[in-house]
Amino acid sequence: MDNKDFLNDRLETEREDSFTVGSHTYQMSHSSLYRRVLDSWVDMRKATRRLIDEDPSESRLLFYILMSDLIFFLSWSLKAVVSPTENASEFLPTDVGLWLVLALFARTAVVYLFSVLLGIAMRLAGGQGSWKATRAAVFWGAFVAAPFGLLFALITVAFSALEGVMPFLANDLISQAPYWLSLIPFVWFISAGLAEAHKFRLVAPIFGTMTVLTMVLWVLFLYLSAIGIFTLS
Repeated sequence: MDNKDFLNDRLETEREDSFTVGSHTYQMSHSSLYRRVLDSWVDMRKATRRLIDEDPSESRLLFYILMSDLIFFLSWSLKAVVSPTENASEFLPTDVGLWLVLALFARTAVVYLFSVLLGIAMRLAGGQGSWKATRAAVFWGAFVAAPFGLLFALITVAFSALEGVMPFLANDLISQAPYWLSLIPFVWFISAGLAEAHKFRLVAPIFGTMTVLTMVLWVLFLYLSAIGIFTLS
C-alpha cells in the first residue's frame, strides 16, 4: 500500500467515525470525558477543534469551568489543611464553605472575563474565532489543566512534610514554586486552544505572550508580598 492509499483509508476511517446532526459534528471514538482529557494532553489543538465542531451548549461549557473550579478549590485546600499559614488557620474549618462559594462563583466570573479579554486580543491580532469558540477553548483548557494544579499541590504538601529533614524546602520561593509551575500547563493548554479556535498556525506566540504576562503578575505579587500587602506562606 502506497502513501496515497494509506491516507485515503485514514480519511475514510475518520469519516466513518464521525457523524453530523444539524450544525454539530460528533465522533464516536474516545467519547468519554476521561479519554477526551487524555487526548487533550496529547493534542490540545485537535481536541479543541473537536469540541468546537460539536457546538457545545452553554451549560456544557459551564460544567467544564465549574469542574475546574472544584479541582482548583481542592488543590488549594490541600495546602491550607495540611500546612496552613497563620492567616489560613483562622479561617479553617468554619469558613471552608465560603471559600468554596468564592471558588465556584468568583473564579467562574473571572474566567468569563478572562475569556472576553483573550477573545478581544485574539481578534485584534487577526484571529477568526467566535466568542463561543473562545469560551470553549478557554474553559476546556482550564479543565484539562486542572489536574496538574492538583498534582503540584500534592508536591507542595510533600515539601511541607519534608521540611524537618530538608529545611531549605521551607523557603518561601521553593515552597510556592510548585503552584507557580502549575501555571505552565494552564497557560499552554489555553494557548493551544486559542490558536485552534482563532485559526492561528503557531501556538508559540500566544504561549510566549501569556507567559510573559504571567511572569509580570508574579513579579508584582512578589513585590506586594515584600511590602506586606500579601504573604507567600
